[in-house]
Amino acid sequence: MSRALIPMLRRFRRSESGHATIEFALVFPAMLFLLLSSVEMGLISLQHSMLERAMDITVRDIRLSTGNAPQHDEIKDLLCERAGFIDNCSQNMMLEMIEVDPRNWSGLSQNAACTDKSEEVAPVVQFKNDAGDNALMILRACAKIDPVFPTAGLGKNLVKDGAGQFALVAVSAFVQEPR
Repeated sequence: MSRALIPMLRRFRRSESGHATIEFALVFPAMLFLLLSSVEMGLISLQHSMLERAMDITVRDIRLSTGNAPQHDEIKDLLCERAGFIDNCSQNMMLEMIEVDPRNWSGLSQNAACTDKSEEVAPVVQFKNDAGDNALMILRACAKIDPVFPTAGLGKNLVKDGAGQFALVAVSAFVQEPR
């Protein structure tokens, strides 16, 4: 029986019929990782550019409507309406409007105020829309987004909060026109 087995094992060792399967098994996980990461990155870029565009258009409307001081909810509704691709925008977005002195600039905090579904609901952080004429205002919006593939590729490596969402932040500045 061993004499019949030895030639069969030699023939099996010389056979090249399974090489494509081995190459596929080695390359497929890397290609799948790249595919999932590129889809995730494309959607993140789309959502971020739409948020930035909505911020630009909304700030332009605020600048052009001299004498009208829009309230927090109005600005948030405009941003959500114009952003388009952000799910549950009104619950997942937090706005911050700060008056800054350009002659005594101390900068903004690095961490934007964002919502977190895993924590208690926090009130509006800072929203000052009653600034004087010619005041420099900074409007910052932070929207929380659910990753498409939270356990694979780029979605796994994003910095997420306790609810598994990551932050998209858009910042714009404008000068409060005289009334």
